[in-house]
Amino acid sequence: MNVEPREKITTPVEIWVMVIAAFVIAVGYGLIAPVLPQFARSFDVSFTAATIVVSIFAVFRLLFAPVGGHLADKLGERPVYIMGVLIVALSTLAVATANSYWQLIVYRGLGGIGSVMFTVSAAALIVRLAPPAIRGRVSSYYGGAFLLGNIVGPTLGSGLAQVAIWVPFVSYGVALIIAAAVVAIFLSGARLRPEPGAPQKPAMRVDEAWQDSAFRSALGSSFANGWTNFGVRVAVLPLFADSISTEGWVAGVALTAFAVGNASILLFAGRITDRIGRKKPIITGLVISGSLTAVLGIADSVWLLIVLCALAGLGSGILNPAQQATVADIVGPDRSAGKVIATFMMLSDLGAIIGPILVGLIVDTVGFGLGFALTGAMMLAAAVGWLAGRETAPTVAKL
Repeated sequence: MNVEPREKITTPVEIWVMVIAAFVIAVGYGLIAPVLPQFARSFDVSFTAATIVVSIFAVFRLLFAPVGGHLADKLGERPVYIMGVLIVALSTLAVATANSYWQLIVYRGLGGIGSVMFTVSAAALIVRLAPPAIRGRVSSYYGGAFLLGNIVGPTLGSGLAQVAIWVPFVSYGVALIIAAAVVAIFLSGARLRPEPGAPQKPAMRVDEAWQDSAFRSALGSSFANGWTNFGVRVAVLPLFADSISTEGWVAGVALTAFAVGNASILLFAGRITDRIGRKKPIITGLVISGSLTAVLGIADSVWLLIVLCALAGLGSGILNPAQQATVADIVGPDRSAGKVIATFMMLSDLGAIIGPILVGLIVDTVGFGLGFALTGAMMLAAAVGWLAGRETAPTVAKL
């Protein structure tokens, strides 16, 4: 019996361009992650005020997200992506010149505008270009590029900060300019949109996406993920590391350990997501990451802190490809959905705003233990919310 070989599905060239740019951006972001709260503290402010420097970035992302989604739909993903990256580059270079806490707040906040422009555009590109059968894999490639950059960046950033606290910010600004140049040169805008006159489906509306139980569940897990991994982990973990060790390298290594744990399972998670569906990996990732984050505050040694961060990273690595593939499944490749994607990201930014501020207040009044316990509980609550969400993977949903 002759069996025809299955056609190999290849990853589009444009996706690889985005992956390379993501790596460059992530290296730069990793440079400043461990030193930004410490830079804020150098202006003699409280732990809560230091966490606000991280949250203000997300505040501006949240406020500008609807506009960013609209621009991506109207102007095209490529130009909005490039403009966004350059805005973040300029704002980060300005951070290096800040000589007061309030200047730091303003410059970092403005960077959030550019950030939401390029992240919404990048997500829209991936939805449009990724073949449905390998969406999980494509999401893992893109996420893996960010993680590899986050592995390299924090340790390098901690080292550069020993030279001068502003050096990581200048380095990040330069890395962003390089990323913008890569996309401007190698990403062809002509192939990203339908031919003039070709029939087009209307853009997906947010209220239309809301009717899907998977989208509602994804909004919950996006909020919890933003609270935990884009907010508290970035803003509070370096401060916790400083509380258990006076060594400047600990914060960077702890963040790197999380990224290593994440990256070590990401490609496998992407393939599993394409084989068994999105829902099971999402719930599994939320439970693992939430449970280990909840007990992070008990760490009383550097090595226990590093191990817990690495294991929590495994959970995040399982979660992210499946969550991103879910949104792509809901939207589909033949409709623009800048506003839907922006809404999904807004929930992550909202979590990144509320989480560090609330946990910062808890740290100032009670301690780190309760702050991390509440953070882990948010992830576990999101896992419960996914029990009612539908499976969106095309092949699995039909079984």
